[in-house]
Amino acid sequence: MEDNTTDSQAFENTLNPESTSGNLSFTNRIDLSELQAGISQIRTEISKVIVGQKGMIDMLIASILANGHSLIEGVPGVAKTVSAKLLAKSLDVDFSRIQFTPDLMPSDILGTSIFDIKTSEFEFKKGPIFSNMILIDEINRAPAKTQAALFEVMEERQITIDGNKYTMDLPFIVLATQNPIEQEGTYRLPEAQLDRFLFKIDVDYPNTEEEVEILMREQTLQDSKKTDKITATLSKTQVESFQKLVTQIIIEPNLIKYIADIIINTRSNPFLYLGASPRASIAILKASKAFAAMNGRDFVTPEDIKQAATPVLQHRVIVTPEREMEGVTTKQIIKQIIETVEIPR
Repeated sequence: MEDNTTDSQAFENTLNPESTSGNLSFTNRIDLSELQAGISQIRTEISKVIVGQKGMIDMLIASILANGHSLIEGVPGVAKTVSAKLLAKSLDVDFSRIQFTPDLMPSDILGTSIFDIKTSEFEFKKGPIFSNMILIDEINRAPAKTQAALFEVMEERQITIDGNKYTMDLPFIVLATQNPIEQEGTYRLPEAQLDRFLFKIDVDYPNTEEEVEILMREQTLQDSKKTDKITATLSKTQVESFQKLVTQIIIEPNLIKYIADIIINTRSNPFLYLGASPRASIAILKASKAFAAMNGRDFVTPEDIKQAATPVLQHRVIVTPEREMEGVTTKQIIKQIIETVEIPR
């Protein structure tokens, strides 16, 4: 591609197979080679332990690139927690795990001020939230007061205690798991908190071939720990660098309008009691850029937006009670909206 090719021409050429001799022979304006190599290394490391679940792994990687948090939902035993731990171990970053329980207090997460007799002053002892990657297991087991403690830190990457502001070290990513089946001893997450998660990732059961592979690997593993196979491949600096690179991914104005049209449709859809907020449209923008970068492109396509729409929107919209009783799900409505909104040409 010649240097004087305009952005719009470059965008059209990449979508036209004939203009690129039937292959992706375009030249990116942003160098994504290091990012691509880094993602490949992470996938390789995680695949040493996890069988299948490609969709979940890709969305977890995308959430890191987009600097967003993820809520992982699935029945027990489908590798939600293990995947999050392996992802953290494949990165050379600080990691902490918090098990949510009904008696957990906000100070157990954020930290607390302790009176030091020697200095006659209060000293702040940091809680486990002060880390780069935090895994919250069974997030829906803690009451509303504890959930509210996460609001500020998830959105602003800071906490305020006793009038003092404490800033988180970057990168700062929260990965939370929850079980959709068990209801006893669980609390519904507030909509305001759900809105702070970039993705809600649904984890399904493995198929027969994957189940066999899991059993074969378990047989081979014997007494070894699964996490022993994983080595850190990306540094803290590299992760921050990749996140900044993703923000530079190009998106055409007509695709920004496409995102807005999808969001507006959720607000006027008769099947939805609550539509998506402007935070959701920003989330789709960031996520679509991450998916574009993961696919080796420095520009966003409608397919990237479609890929981002469901995991970004499904936990932010609420189905009307009448439709919910009929068994209609948010996924079905979001799919219908995406099919209805005209794709820009």
